[in-house]
Amino acid sequence: MNSYDLSGRVAVVTGGAQGIGLAVARRMVASGARVILWDIDGPLAGRAAAEIGAHAMALDVTDTAAVQAAADRVAAEHGPVGALVCSAGIAGPNARVVDYDPAAWRQIIEINLTGTFNCCRAVLPQMEAAGYGRVVNIASIAGKEGNPNAAAYSASKAGVIALTKSLGKEHADRDIAVNCVTPAAARTRIFDQMSEEHIAYMLSRIPRGRFLGVDEAAEMIVWLCTPENSFATGAVFDLSGGRATY
Repeated sequence: MNSYDLSGRVAVVTGGAQGIGLAVARRMVASGARVILWDIDGPLAGRAAAEIGAHAMALDVTDTAAVQAAADRVAAEHGPVGALVCSAGIAGPNARVVDYDPAAWRQIIEINLTGTFNCCRAVLPQMEAAGYGRVVNIASIAGKEGNPNAAAYSASKAGVIALTKSLGKEHADRDIAVNCVTPAAARTRIFDQMSEEHIAYMLSRIPRGRFLGVDEAAEMIVWLCTPENSFATGAVFDLSGGRATY
């Protein structure tokens, strides 16, 4: 395992109670960071935080005012946020666009895209004031290619990519890096929202012939949160096991 130095850094990981978010948080704690998990499932986040030596806050990332209050509380209790990883997200149902439930569409966009916007909007001013920051948004290969029967998820993740590029340009004149990663599917609880047919489709598209491991994802994401990532910003880092064509 690579050694990263995040000593003295305060890090927030959304969706940090499970999956990729939890793997990132665990890796950050091991690297010396003070980590705060933001997750809508407060009890699960509390248990995860106790397990890895982090802190937990129950939070709905779609609630703009609550996100701002949470960011202010972190700064007051722990210091300014130096790293933000936006991992909170849902897959939603599988259906063709012509059959898609509009309420499900809105929910997916709100959590995956607007939730990421809310968190970045609340935390980046702390980074500006400190003159340092690292943000990593979790997008998806679906945001590049568009998965059939998953248009809402694909569109939300394409939005995360574009949001990341805009933020990277807006903060490129200081030591703040805003990047995103585009993972292929990882076997986490998000699979519970998908049909077996869709899961099989995703696996069939990965040249590696297997799903992404959450610890593999954490290695790249945590490196992007280190001071050593001093130049790349507004960039999209591939974690698709060979699926991505650009």
